[in-house]
Amino acid sequence: MSTIQGSDIRKVVVACDAGMGSSVMLTSQLQRTLKPYGVTVEHSQVDRVPGDADVVLCHAGLLDRARGNLPDKVVIGFQMFMGDPSFTRLENAVKEGGSLAD
Repeated sequence: MSTIQGSDIRKVVVACDAGMGSSVMLTSQLQRTLKPYGVTVEHSQVDRVPGDADVVLCHAGLLDRARGNLPDKVVIGFQMFMGDPSFTRLENAVKEGGSLAD
């Protein structure tokens, strides 16, 4: 289990398998949500997440694969591409500086 302080989060990556659908829309939505806090949000294929990512978000179906590729990163899984509680948890950690764990 990896942990990061919300105040240390500067880059979030939304990782997917194919890269052309819902995860791109999620990336755009999170960019708007997290930009006021100085956090950048990028999109990447799950097997090509940049090494400078602080937090990786991916659909629950890809969670084991992402964690296997990124053992030292906080990897958060979600079920729904819109309105999932994981996104609120991330935003709250960034806003409040609290701890975020996978």
